[in-house]
Amino acid sequence: MSISLQKGQKVSLTKENAGLSQLLVGLGWDAAEQKRGFFGLKKSADIDCDATAILLKDGRFRDNSDVVYFGNLSHKSGAVIHLGDNLTGEGEGDDEQIIIDLAKIPKEYDKIMIVVNIYSAVQRKQHFGMIHNAFIRIVDGKTNKELCKYDLTEEYPGMLAMIFGEIYRHNGEWKFSAVGSGFEGGLEALCRSYGLNV
Repeated sequence: MSISLQKGQKVSLTKENAGLSQLLVGLGWDAAEQKRGFFGLKKSADIDCDATAILLKDGRFRDNSDVVYFGNLSHKSGAVIHLGDNLTGEGEGDDEQIIIDLAKIPKEYDKIMIVVNIYSAVQRKQHFGMIHNAFIRIVDGKTNKELCKYDLTEEYPGMLAMIFGEIYRHNGEWKFSAVGSGFEGGLEALCRSYGLNV
């Protein structure tokens, strides 16, 4: 049975799932309805959110090639693969998906941050306060069984990028942490805070 997580909660992925090697990370979101026009008609804005996986060494960014996103769909190790960009977030289920092969992750990497940012947010005057129903879920890639899910229920006005969650190595186990932290400066500010100049 899938575990429903609250912000800040952590869960072991491999302790209860012997042999777990491939994860599917599913991410979803919807644009909140905005009032528009003379009659106050509600319309969902087109907001292009982009999922990104960032691999860290000793909890720090070391290299731009460790960022897997729509412009770099596969990590050089082959351990992390982005399945492509969704431009609108419309429809049910996952909007974007990332495959992570735990067995292929080089030992120098200890954490994978799963981040979602809004494309051209400043120019389009968009932020995560205009997004709702956001979630991240971790699925066993071999059995298709959902292991855990975190619904981001808070309001995030002014935030241009969000860390949805982290998959990290601890004492030989792989764990998942439900983070839900926002950054006003977008992806670049987030990267700088972890030690990488982009």
